[in-house]
Amino acid sequence: MKYLLIGLCLSAVIFSCKPKQVDRHTQITNNPIVYCQTVKELNDGVLGNNFPPMIAARIYAYANIAAYECVAAGNKEYNSLANQLNGLTALPKPTSANIDYNLAALFSFLKVGNALTFPEGRMMEAYEKIKDSVLQLGMNKDSLNTTVAFSDTIVASIMAWSKKDNYAQTRSAEKYTVQSNIEGRWIPTPPAYAPAVEYHWKDIRTLVMDSASQFKPVPPPPYNVKDKNSVFFKATAEVKNIGDSLTTEQKHIADFFDDNQFKLNVSGHVSYATKKFSPPGHWMNIVGIAAEKSKLDFDATVYAYTQTAIATFDAFISCWDEKYRSNLIRPENVINKNIDADWRPYIQTPPFPSYTSGHSVTSAAAAEVMTTIFGDNFNYRDSSEREFGIADRNFTSFKAAANEASISRLYGGIHYRFDVEVGTKQGEALGKFIVNKLKMKTR
Repeated sequence: MKYLLIGLCLSAVIFSCKPKQVDRHTQITNNPIVYCQTVKELNDGVLGNNFPPMIAARIYAYANIAAYECVAAGNKEYNSLANQLNGLTALPKPTSANIDYNLAALFSFLKVGNALTFPEGRMMEAYEKIKDSVLQLGMNKDSLNTTVAFSDTIVASIMAWSKKDNYAQTRSAEKYTVQSNIEGRWIPTPPAYAPAVEYHWKDIRTLVMDSASQFKPVPPPPYNVKDKNSVFFKATAEVKNIGDSLTTEQKHIADFFDDNQFKLNVSGHVSYATKKFSPPGHWMNIVGIAAEKSKLDFDATVYAYTQTAIATFDAFISCWDEKYRSNLIRPENVINKNIDADWRPYIQTPPFPSYTSGHSVTSAAAAEVMTTIFGDNFNYRDSSEREFGIADRNFTSFKAAANEASISRLYGGIHYRFDVEVGTKQGEALGKFIVNKLKMKTR
């Protein structure tokens, strides 16, 4: 982001040396790549904050919705999400014809992202760079001021709406109580033995779903490790057998979709953390890759990010509703107790129950939305993990990518096959529901 804006600023300085200033600020506001880079700027901020994936999804959703509402105000091809998303009522209308709605979208995205991340003011650096750039590129100051004023009304409305989603209340709600005396219940896993994450996420207000349990999956197979012919024992043994014989390709898939925002590495008495994007951050990157390949214009790019972010937001609520209903123990714990005390999964087990797989639910939901926007059989190269030293992967469709993200959890040794298969169905149903219910485009 900073390199793009520096380049734009240098161009602005060159043009400003001419006797008559020509307004060239649309080099920024009509450039969808600028929006993609702005989303990446927020993605980097989320990464730095170590936000767990469901909180990351919340941040991306509200920031993109704020941007989308600016686009919808200035483009009749897009409908406002007011009265379409739960609790979102009519938003402020423009009071001036002298507004750059794309610039307002950038400003709104950055301000909402700034309000939801740390440290305070981090995202405002990009905000100020864009503001300086459009002025240097010849934007009229009055137009800039009216654009900022309109953006601020949208930001205020979206932030007020966000504060009613029960997030603040869940910060102080009772913590999950480990039921280690009940066989088959989730217990903390090595090496961190961290407490359960976001026990009350099912209580967050949904965006599109009628309730957290709307897409409630079938229950997992009964916990049974005494009968080696039981569905549960066979599924557990499969996790170990696959983990013990991983191919190079399977390891690459597991690493590529690991998306662990805070992996604890332990070496002797030394421990340190490494970070990657969480699943919603990975899918935000994929939207940017697809938007650039498809040569979407600015407004369509914002639309694609927003609908995908909405899908991942509701997907985490749906998934977490089931996770703490079934409270299913992770394969690592079962294998250590009943098969091999020294066995470890290829990737690190996250600190929450197993059923259903969060990667499966969110990836399937995102893929359904993106397939509707970009089409099926969409070939692309995913370079999202390159910055973490992981080689790119090629995909023939978003659904193929979602299926690979799902099975990666079995390869990684942290999920049973039924976790990922049922989770995929859960996410597909949710994604289809969102596509059919939201009327974001007028045609």
